[in-house]
Amino acid sequence: MRNVTRRGFAAAFLALVCQAQAQTSQQVVDTPTRPGVTQRMLVISPTAPKAAVVLIAGGHGGLQIFPNGSFRWGDNNFVVRTRQLFADQGLMVAVIDAPSDRQRPPYLGGFRQTPEHAADLKAVIAWLREQSRAPVWLVGTSRGTQSAAYAATELSGPEGPDGIVLSSTILSDERSRPVPAMPLGKIRIPVLVVHHEQDGCALCAFAQVPALMAKLANSPRKELLAFTGGQNHGDPCEAMAYHGLNGREADVVQQTVAWILAR
Repeated sequence: MRNVTRRGFAAAFLALVCQAQAQTSQQVVDTPTRPGVTQRMLVISPTAPKAAVVLIAGGHGGLQIFPNGSFRWGDNNFVVRTRQLFADQGLMVAVIDAPSDRQRPPYLGGFRQTPEHAADLKAVIAWLREQSRAPVWLVGTSRGTQSAAYAATELSGPEGPDGIVLSSTILSDERSRPVPAMPLGKIRIPVLVVHHEQDGCALCAFAQVPALMAKLANSPRKELLAFTGGQNHGDPCEAMAYHGLNGREADVVQQTVAWILAR
């Protein structure tokens, strides 16, 4: 009887997941950004989205999205592997690749804090806002936080995002400007900071998060969501370590979406 009950529960849960996924559609979109340049993104669209999120992967950011929606690289990155979780909660999702003129190494390396990158994100925000008729947020993880934070300092009003989420933020770095070194006082939109307390990446020490929060002085709404537990495997700066919030995905996405929708 216990096995039957467990099988019944598993079947019901699978049915709910399949039903949620069936209510979304997926497509690969190439939208023009700068002259002669397009931005490819995998878009997941629920019925009547409550908000839209641009998911910005870390690392070199060159996902190399195929026309069928699969990835050559980065499928285990936190924001990439949780894309359906965001969509299942009623958000339109755009997972962005490197732009068409950055499809070779170093991809987004050395590019995340440039006017060209801001222009690409501006075009993506405009496209999503038109398609969803809903607020658009940038959600970056690890080096993706450098993209999201930079865009928020450069784009404002109708051109910029309605809010940003910084997950596993780059807090110190000798190779490029870390997020706290940016002019964060220019950000006047809501900011949610998501971080694992045991993040073992030397660039993302949790002890430095309070200094980041203090620099978001002009954000009308800001909060830190700190997580513990989960699983920690491999390189401490990679996606399967605490840095990638491994094992906490469902809780992180649920709380992040709740915070976005509580605007």
